[in-house]
Amino acid sequence: MSNIEEFPVPARKMSEYDALVAAAPSVLDAIPGAVYLCDHDGWLVRYNKEAANLWGRTPPLEDRRERFCGSHALFLQDGTPLDHEVCPMATAVFTGREVRNAEVVIERPDGSRLVALVNVRALKDDEGRIQGAINCFQDISAHKAMEQEVHRKNTDLEDFFENSAIGLHIVGGDGIIQRANKAELALLGYTAEEYVGRHIAEFHADAPVIGDILHKLSCGEKLDRYPARLCAKDGSIKHVLITSNSRFEDGEFLNTRCFTTDVTDLHESESARRDSEERLAATYEAATIGIAEADSAGRLLRVNDALCQMLGRSRDELLSMSFFDYTYGDDREEDATLYARQIVGELDNYVLRKRATKPDGSIVYLDIHSSSVRDKVGGFRYGVRIIQDVTAAKQMEDQIRASEQHMRDLLEALPAAIYTTDQAGRITFYNKAAIQMSGRTPQAGDMWCVTWRLFNPDGTPLPHDQCPMAIALREDRPVRGVEAIAERPDGSRVPFIPYPTPLHDGDGHLVGAINMLVDITERKRAESRQKTLIDELNHRVKNMLATVQSLSGQTARYADDLDDFLRRFEDRLLALSRAHDLLTKRHWEDAPLDSLAREVLMPLAGEAAGRIKVHGPPAALNSRTALSLTMALNELATNAIKYGALSSEAGWLSLTWRLRGEAGAQPRIILEWHEHDGPPVRPPTRRGFGTRLMERCIERDLGGEFDLAFEQAGVACRISIQVGLVDA
Repeated sequence: MSNIEEFPVPARKMSEYDALVAAAPSVLDAIPGAVYLCDHDGWLVRYNKEAANLWGRTPPLEDRRERFCGSHALFLQDGTPLDHEVCPMATAVFTGREVRNAEVVIERPDGSRLVALVNVRALKDDEGRIQGAINCFQDISAHKAMEQEVHRKNTDLEDFFENSAIGLHIVGGDGIIQRANKAELALLGYTAEEYVGRHIAEFHADAPVIGDILHKLSCGEKLDRYPARLCAKDGSIKHVLITSNSRFEDGEFLNTRCFTTDVTDLHESESARRDSEERLAATYEAATIGIAEADSAGRLLRVNDALCQMLGRSRDELLSMSFFDYTYGDDREEDATLYARQIVGELDNYVLRKRATKPDGSIVYLDIHSSSVRDKVGGFRYGVRIIQDVTAAKQMEDQIRASEQHMRDLLEALPAAIYTTDQAGRITFYNKAAIQMSGRTPQAGDMWCVTWRLFNPDGTPLPHDQCPMAIALREDRPVRGVEAIAERPDGSRVPFIPYPTPLHDGDGHLVGAINMLVDITERKRAESRQKTLIDELNHRVKNMLATVQSLSGQTARYADDLDDFLRRFEDRLLALSRAHDLLTKRHWEDAPLDSLAREVLMPLAGEAAGRIKVHGPPAALNSRTALSLTMALNELATNAIKYGALSSEAGWLSLTWRLRGEAGAQPRIILEWHEHDGPPVRPPTRRGFGTRLMERCIERDLGGEFDLAFEQAGVACRISIQVGLVDA
């Protein structure tokens, strides 16, 4: 489409070229696009501001004029240099032919490039002679990038379907398989000819399951990891999770796109993992503060309900935006600058207060704590933003400022440090809170601030005549969004946020200013505690998942069958759960050894609990030691119930411990397990997973000593742990 319009013929029969040359500069600048004019020899005679902006330079129009184009350099789309003498403008000047919707690449002096859509028309006089030409061009870099992105995504999508490591298939509305990828065929062992074209129900082991799947999809429901069983060509059954959605056109069900994940070997362990993920997601959503994850461009990858409510936007709406999109215009630059520094590693994290715009046009004030997640080599993966709505506090400040007289009546009663100055900066009033915060009583003639000394948040000195109050008076504007640190005469320091605000008389003349100093010591501590809690939560969840994964894999390796695996795995998970419950009750600080032993042994023993004797001096185990010892005691007790002393009515066992100190060595705690009056003990013919698990928990994880003896009178076990791992 051409951007060039025919200019009306003036009453004095001026040509289009003459009219453009004679027009005021504002005429060309008013055109909503880049425009420039060349004479019949191609010399540049006029251009507007938009053209100069796209060129990145302002070519001279008097001495040393330029021909055909004001750009620094031109290129074709494939990167081939394009001389100005053969550019579209030169073609129009020399031949009189119009150039419509040509695409060229413009390079600016700073090396940056843009793709321009060029429309050039020769300008002729009444006799048809070429007087020059006009070029209207516009930056279409974003459009070209979008075209390339669409092409890339289509290519990636096809490659994704065919070569995905996960099975993919498409099923028509009639249930017939229309297409399947390599992973799907390999999973079930069929060729494409044997699989495609048949009804999907033929490959499902459970008719009600496939019936429910097809019904849900035909109703437009999405399937997310729907469990099913498929029949392989060799007769085996594959446990899979199906993720699928439906495609409709004009209300007609066309087909479904299904992802098939093989979980045959990890059926039970995957179930446990999924439960853990659901708990973590629930914790994320239950948080009362806003939490968001963003990529390097600021696009939101994940948000919780609290943030949606805070900003008055749906989750889908936020996930289609960057956090810059809802940031108030004047606050974007600061956030963008800090985020860019965080991405490249100059900042580990940052905190700022900014404004955000809700869909109804209202403004909310947010405190942002931004941190980042990085890969093993330090590369940026995504940003984590903790967001608090502080609009209510800001509105309160505005209400206080609304009436100067009312504010002065309340100054002394306010818990915040308040003081006022005249227009020269001399302190005229201060309240008791200001004295308490500054640790001193201001003296007559003190300037700018009631504090003794001031520092910037980074610890550098902040002269009083450069403090926020001084800036507010000199520039006659409130100062917001800054922090400072006050040092008292006794050397203690208080971080605070100042709110200096100029005061005016009825005619609008500056008469002084008022400042409120808000002590943010507790907020800083809260931010630190919050980050510590989040880091600790992440660490513990990872450790728990790793433990469960190891237990499931090793239990499966030594299990006789699926029922045996389920029973053993459930027993070990319950033992781990009991240890977690005990540690949770004590806030993960320590666990009494006596309570831990009873929590592990008594539920397992059931009616035989009365035949277990537990005795030893008080000792508190840290969380790491408690978890490892729990697993060892669980294995010993399980063996005693199945094969040892507790398997007979007469048998009993004892668990005792003592503290032992040796010269030149670190004290140790010694635990001894003895079984009595049970059936004769026969040493096992092989070392099972239980023995390996106990050795790993005691020797590798705790650096202790583990000695297990299958004596004929009863199993005996001795465990030695350094006292450094317990608190006696």
